Parts: sequence; C-alpha cells; structure tokens
Amino acid sequence: MGTDKTSTGIDLAEARLDEFAARAYQAKANAFGYPVNHKSRLIGFYKWLMGSGVNLTMVNNAGDPFASDDALINTLEFEREVIEYFGPLFGFDKDDLWGIVTFSGTDGNNHGLYFGSKYLEKKTGKKPIVYVSDAAHYSSRRLADMQNLDLALIPSDVHGCMIPEELDKALVDDRPALVVYAIGTTFKGGVDDQDALNAVLARHPSIVVYRHLDAALFGGYIPYTQYRDILDRKVHPFDSVAFSGHKMLGMDEPAGVFLTTMEIKDNQNPYAVSYLNAHMPMVNCSRSALSPLKIWWIINHTTKEDFAEQTAQMLENAAWLKAELDKLGWPAWLEPMSNTVYFKRPPAEIAGKYGLAPDHDDRLGGDLSHIVVMQHVTKDRLQVFLDELKTAM
Repeated sequence: MGTDKTSTGIDLAEARLDEFAARAYQAKANAFGYPVNHKSRLIGFYKWLMGSGVNLTMVNNAGDPFASDDALINTLEFEREVIEYFGPLFGFDKDDLWGIVTFSGTDGNNHGLYFGSKYLEKKTGKKPIVYVSDAAHYSSRRLADMQNLDLALIPSDVHGCMIPEELDKALVDDRPALVVYAIGTTFKGGVDDQDALNAVLARHPSIVVYRHLDAALFGGYIPYTQYRDILDRKVHPFDSVAFSGHKMLGMDEPAGVFLTTMEIKDNQNPYAVSYLNAHMPMVNCSRSALSPLKIWWIINHTTKEDFAEQTAQMLENAAWLKAELDKLGWPAWLEPMSNTVYFKRPPAEIAGKYGLAPDHDDRLGGDLSHIVVMQHVTKDRLQVFLDELKTAM
C-alpha cells in the first residue's frame, strides 16, 4: 500500500516552502514599486557555497574589519576589501577609510547618526540636533528617537528636496548640527542640494557640523554616472555615507555599506571588550559574515563597466517610461539623476498587481504611486503596465 508523500510533517513543510518559492519567483516579474534588484548576481556564489563547507560552519564578523586578531571564524578580510573597493568611489582616501558591511540601509543610517552624535559630543561637549528633510527616509526620524537625539524635521519642496531657507530658520547656533542629506529621497528620488545647504551652514560659523549622506539606492549607481561628484567627498565634503546592497548590487537579502574616516572612528567610544580582545566601535556585536562574502563575490564578478551599463539602462528606461506616460496624458514626474518615476496613482487593481508604493501630495493633485526602474524592470514589462493603464483610463 502506497504512502502519501505529504503525510509527514517534514514533507508538508517542504511542500509549503515550495509553494512559497513559486509565488515569490512569479511575483518578482511585476515587482515595480520598491528599489530591489531581482536580477540575482549570486548564482555562482551559491554553487560555490554548497560545496565549500562554509555552509556547515557558524561564521561571525564580531569585530572591526580593520583591526581583527581573528579570534573568531570570520570573513573580516573580505569585508575590509569590500570597504576598500567602495571607499575611493566616494572620495575616501584608503589611508583614512573605515567602514563595515551593514544589515541594511537603516543600519547604515544608525551608524551615521551614532558616529556623528558621538563625534560631535566629543568635539563640543554638547549633544547635536539632527536636521533631516520630511521627504527623506523615515529611518532617520526613528533612529533619532531611538538614540534620544533632538530632531528638526525640515520641510521639502515639491521635488522632495530639503529647502535651504527652512534649514536656515531651524538652525540653533549654540548646538552642533548633525545634518542628514538625502541623496535620493524615498518616494520622489529628490537629491538634496549640498551646495545650497552647505552655504546655509557656512553662514553659521559657530555651529560644528557633521554631514551624513543617506544614499540607500542612489549610492549604488551614481558613482558610475556623470553625476558622480555629488557623492565625492573631495567635491562635496561629508563625514559618512550609507547605501544598500540589496538595491543596485543584486543581493538576495537586506544588506548595506557604511563608510567614514579613521578620524571619525578614532573619536568614538572605543569600547575595549576583553571577551573579544578587541575594540568595538560599531553598534552591533555579531554581524553577518555571509553578506560581506556575497558583496565581495558580486564586485569580483562584475566590472565597473558592467555596473555603468546597468545604470545607463535603468536611467534610459526611466526616461522612456516618463515620456510614455506623458504621451498618455497621465501626470508623471522624474527628477534629475533618478530612476524613480512618480505619477498619479492608478486604479487599485493595477497598483496592487505591480506592488506600487503609495504617497500623497496635494501640490501634485493628491494620491501618487511610483515605479522604481531597477534592472529587472525592462521596457517590455513596462509596456504591459502602460497598456493596462491605458485600458483603465
């Protein structure tokens, strides 16, 4: 007498996982609303991993990638090489560079606020005020609350950029300023004007300033474009930057990179930990050892020319989508440097099918949605969306 394959708990669990995997794989074709690259760069990595023995080993990057004694099994040497790859793309000198691979863009921003506040406190003896625009990613607001930092939320213009005059009005002259610049705001893809904002700060010479760049999406591709100077600290001075690995790079889980200088790192609470025989300047103790390996794999199997080609295709497809929406007479906007097209919200059925993120701006007529044109969002797929939108008009 035969046995039903799904009669055991294990078989039922595997069947459920198979159903989930099929749904997820099918859904990614229409995943237009959030900045995720669904064209994996990690197929070869997993072929290596499954035969390596690392998949059967607990590996933990608990430590500083620039000062490790290898007390634990870790991938800190690979993490350091990841930081050294990206540092020069953002204008950091290798002899004055420090950073880590983070769990996410929010984790990078957490380090930006933490390092910035501790640096400013050490320099001035006062806790800073965090200045960030109301269009920037919400993590800065949450993190300021978590770190018990005073927050000044600065109004943004219709493009999603911090208004310099509003920053000027908000500045407090007897407190240091931790200014978060949004290099690509969450919904509109607006880029804060660093020159204009720095000019405002220069009019307040008594204020000691730390500048952190939240470049979650744009940080992954702007270095490969004509706009690269906005992320070059030799052109536009900043103290730290965070960007995501699961957006442009093609990671399969949240990850990111946080970059700063050795001078900033050396002005933190060192937290010498005898248990680890190490100094622990970062927020986290245990950190992923696989994420640095994955990013290391990606940058060692992708040329800078390939990254530039991917970027050019994304920006070209975004411009094409905006032009096609214009032809339909459907209100739409695309900011300079951005791969995010935002537009009047379509009917709920279409918005749901394509996972479109919602927003609202009375200045632009009310309810909005956007499409983040990532590597998997091709013109063919966009044309299907446009055809459905046209039918619904």
